[in-house]
Amino acid sequence: MAKQAKTAIQPTRSEDFPEWYQQVIKGADLAENSETRGCMIIKPWGYALWENIQQQLDKYFKQTGHQNAYFPLLIPLSHFEKEAECAEGFATECAVVTHHRLEASKLDDGTTKMEPAGKLTEPYVIRPTSETIIGAAFARWTESYRDLPLLINQWANVMRWEMRTRMFLRTAEFLWQEGHTAHETKQEALDETHQMHAIYEKFLREHLAIPTIPGEKSEAERFPGADMTLTVEAMVQDKKAIQAGTSHFLGQNFSKVQDISFTGRDGSVQHAWTTSWGVSTRLIGTLIMAHSDDDGLVMPPRVASEQIVIIPVTPKENTRDAVIDASEALAQTLRNKHFHGEPLRVLVDKRDVRGKKWDWVKKGAPIRIEIGPRDLESRKVCLQRRDRASNEKTFLAKEDFLQNVENTLQEIQDSLLERATTFRDSNTQDCSDLEIFEKHWEGEFPGWLVTPWAGTREEEEALSKKHKIAIRCLPLDLTGADLAPCILTKEATKTRAIWGRSY
Repeated sequence: MAKQAKTAIQPTRSEDFPEWYQQVIKGADLAENSETRGCMIIKPWGYALWENIQQQLDKYFKQTGHQNAYFPLLIPLSHFEKEAECAEGFATECAVVTHHRLEASKLDDGTTKMEPAGKLTEPYVIRPTSETIIGAAFARWTESYRDLPLLINQWANVMRWEMRTRMFLRTAEFLWQEGHTAHETKQEALDETHQMHAIYEKFLREHLAIPTIPGEKSEAERFPGADMTLTVEAMVQDKKAIQAGTSHFLGQNFSKVQDISFTGRDGSVQHAWTTSWGVSTRLIGTLIMAHSDDDGLVMPPRVASEQIVIIPVTPKENTRDAVIDASEALAQTLRNKHFHGEPLRVLVDKRDVRGKKWDWVKKGAPIRIEIGPRDLESRKVCLQRRDRASNEKTFLAKEDFLQNVENTLQEIQDSLLERATTFRDSNTQDCSDLEIFEKHWEGEFPGWLVTPWAGTREEEEALSKKHKIAIRCLPLDLTGADLAPCILTKEATKTRAIWGRSY
């Protein structure tokens, strides 16, 4: 039996997927756990990835008329209580500030003990989401239909006191954007909900190279207080689902509680129709699990922290300066080129350390270029692509590489999307038989099942609890499906549901 090649990441995906995920993050130097329970430190390589995601998404938001603003981290408990369903939905995850100062006292051993003092008249909730505090502002800003629509986005951090955390996927504190809008009519709010949902699907597909299923959440999975929640669901390499982004139609539920009212065109007082929508640093966790391999992180070029890493190979001191100068000159020429309207992000690794190639393999740089003394003479470069085997090399004339570099980056982007799409589609099956449905979840890594569905919320929750699954969404592209008997009730239905395990 042939000996299995050693990989840069141990264990491999097939051996222990959760631990593999943690080791990819460590190997890529993306983040680490912090002294604060359940919270992570996002390191520069990981934060650069988030900045690219943030900046590129922000362009879409501004192109559709949204403006950025900022709202308080602390939300008065009384505001949170106004919307009962939302408050109850987040109650078990809330961190609460109850005191406004600390008092120091010396202990017998000489150490100092700090005790909370100055109890607040009203506690504050550290925002788990901002519907209530932003709604209060919207109520002040809205007097007439002429003040609408309000199209606001916030880039911020939130806190949800998770008991079981996993970096990027589920942490007590995480970064996100939350859009909040108020509209004159129901149709305008519905259009907004669908528009932002479509932006998330487009962004994941075109920028993160992650195919998603756009759909509506079932009642059991809907955002607390919403009339409708739209989601984009991604499959990662252990065949679980990740809710990668959501857009909520809130109806008039929040506006009636918070009195977001205005004088309408006919002179009557009306309540606004509101929406909210958001994605978070969970996108990074989704990217890792969707694309990375047993040698480490794989980053799509459009969001990569650095798109091209040039590694000078300097075996002899007398050629070192020439190789480094050539590397810097190549980098500058590349930075004058553009990929999807942005200058290429290029780094020259001049560190005097061993193992630089594997460092950048684990960090997922889409293109690695090696330049040595011989390459200067031949005017060639050694090209290595992260979407291919780590030991695969292509020697190109420097001019040919420069002429085709944008196409090469797009090829990598496209290959990652194609690979992820093929994987998802090959692990998604139609199912109309309850016995087959129930047996499916006995497997170690079951994929998704698509079933006709007409069950109640209670019936859905019973199936979910029994098999540790959930309806990920009711796919929008299957809303016009043929009538078929529900997998559980046998009632004829056009609705289809995607079931799966999730993070």
